[in-house]
Amino acid sequence: MAWTPVLLGLLRHCTGSPSQSMLTQPSSLSASLETTTRLTCTLSSGFSIDSFVISWCQQKSGSPPWCLLYYYSDSSTYLGSEVPSCFSGSKTRPHPH
Repeated sequence: MAWTPVLLGLLRHCTGSPSQSMLTQPSSLSASLETTTRLTCTLSSGFSIDSFVISWCQQKSGSPPWCLLYYYSDSSTYLGSEVPSCFSGSKTRPHPH
């Protein structure tokens, strides 16, 4: 059985307006149970990923979004209520060309 929620990656800027940055990501993702799936989002150039808290949220049709994971740093993450421990998050910087 496929698990097919629409997932939204939300960034919150620690200082300043989040409308100044651009986030690019797939609009949806389908995944099968018991498989590893990577959700990606790309922050526009000129912004430091270290300045953002990343929140992954799930939104099912007709329902408001609810947050699965808050990622502050490698040592500080928080899973939303009733979210299985198999969820995890990380931030990566692009490799310089």
